Amino acid sequence: MASNSEAGGSADYETLMSTSDVELLKRAWRNEKAAPEILQYEGALVDRAKEQIELVEETIEDYVENGIDPLVVSLYQMDLDRAQFLLRSYLRIEKFMFHNLNSEEAERRLSEQEKVFATRCADDLAKHFEETVLLKLPENYQSVLKQSLISEVDDMVPQPHLDTFVVCRSKNFVSLNLYEEGESPETVEMERGDLYFIRYKIVKRAIESGQIDLI
Repeated sequence: MASNSEAGGSADYETLMSTSDVELLKRAWRNEKAAPEILQYEGALVDRAKEQIELVEETIEDYVENGIDPLVVSLYQMDLDRAQFLLRSYLRIEKFMFHNLNSEEAERRLSEQEKVFATRCADDLAKHFEETVLLKLPENYQSVLKQSLISEVDDMVPQPHLDTFVVCRSKNFVSLNLYEEGESPETVEMERGDLYFIRYKIVKRAIESGQIDLI
């Protein structure tokens, strides 16, 4: 028969490391990794995951101190390691730093920590380019962002390729327009569970609204 401490700990563990949050974190990481652009930062989910991880770490420490079966502890530790891996992997994803800082839409998707990190990295890269290459070129070609001073746009900044093909799965029935606004209308209807290999910009809004997941 399980002790009150072990039974209570099991109940707490089920509450803290709920399948829904782990799955939401996994989904956010998978979407972010597969998307050709930066997606909206899932701040509430990240904060919740951090709190859960801290509490489960305390629970595991309590189990060890109270001599709970090492097998039980190891199973809890495995699930904790999985959650920590997902969280670290999600937070480490970074792409198109210069673009994200120059685009109001993209910058709004970043957390404050991501903005600080991206700014610092962009500054370091700009300084490196200037010291190693740009300052040795004619003055008209010393910009990090433009090919020359006469360029009207930041044509040296890599842009996300929204026409990239992605593999996605529909979570619910969804009807998508295959063409740009103003072109001949043609739709694709995706049933729940359908897999598609399709251009990212067609499913972009459905991903943002949670109707479709990237895989």
